[in-house]
Amino acid sequence: MTTAWWQQPSATVHAGFADGALERQRQLTKPAGSLGQLEAIAVRLAALQGQARPRVAEVHIGLFAGYHGIVAEGVSPYPQAVTGQMLRNFINGGAAISVLARSLGAHMAVVDLGTVAPLDLPGVRQVRLGAGTRNFAIAAAMTADQCQQAMQVGRETAETAAAAGAQLFIGGEMGIGNTTAASALGCVLLGCPVTELVGPGTGLDVKGVTHKAEVIEAARRVHSGQTGDPLSALACFGGFEIAALAGSYLGAAQAGVAVLVDGFICSVAALVAIRLNPSCKPWLFFAHQGAEPGHKRVLDALGAEPLLALGLRLGEGSGAALAVPLMRLACELHGGMATFAEAAVADRPA
Repeated sequence: MTTAWWQQPSATVHAGFADGALERQRQLTKPAGSLGQLEAIAVRLAALQGQARPRVAEVHIGLFAGYHGIVAEGVSPYPQAVTGQMLRNFINGGAAISVLARSLGAHMAVVDLGTVAPLDLPGVRQVRLGAGTRNFAIAAAMTADQCQQAMQVGRETAETAAAAGAQLFIGGEMGIGNTTAASALGCVLLGCPVTELVGPGTGLDVKGVTHKAEVIEAARRVHSGQTGDPLSALACFGGFEIAALAGSYLGAAQAGVAVLVDGFICSVAALVAIRLNPSCKPWLFFAHQGAEPGHKRVLDALGAEPLLALGLRLGEGSGAALAVPLMRLACELHGGMATFAEAAVADRPA
């Protein structure tokens, strides 16, 4: 039987370079462990990149967008049209992730996977898998073929970044209604009550959050018995952009590029990726714990230790972009600090 591409092993993690990086950290002019997570970042990156002094100078962002049929159930205060309008904003440089990408000197690729009306936007890759997903309160959001095509687009985006020399890949998303999709998908994968993951998304009030939870609960009953594996769950409840994110994380790991995972929606996509292929997990860093209530639950399930906690709930890959300077500085400290011997500073007793 042919192995699906997403089941193929991720790139080799070089344990020897992790050992060497740990030894270097012990020799640097500081108390052992005093730089906390920054030390762990450098050590992990050394193992992933297979070099003693890792770097994250080349950052590539893949931003995936698509419409969600579940919006017909009144789960978002914003209309679907905002998704397409934000695509234009991304390209014109006015969105938060656009500003952050410029500041970081990061390359950003924008992909439209399916809006109701085709958008002719120079600079946006058009991959029309449909006029948005179907309303998963009634039918599966995607066909199996659409789901796999979306994953393939994500994979291609990550592979293009790797070929261009990316040392770090960030996935971003845009799609009105996608916190509903991510909440439903996360609940199915974790087997947890809807109330543990559902939150306000783009700004629902208490009544709106309650309604969103009811919609998801009803949809779970509709698809009962059809979500026994991660791929089926993704097709039933996910979105084009969520499937593309999962594919991009798997593709990046297979291509040997570290990934910085953004917020709640991206973390659910990472959960899908890990369930499909656990070998990708070492390649995934988690940027932040956001304000969406379900984010902490997903991060805990993944055993992830986020780098930041700033109360973010924007999406777009913005939280991950904000964490890039920390990763860069972790590498600079690891590679640039003097050892006790080099600085002629007395080391602690052995």
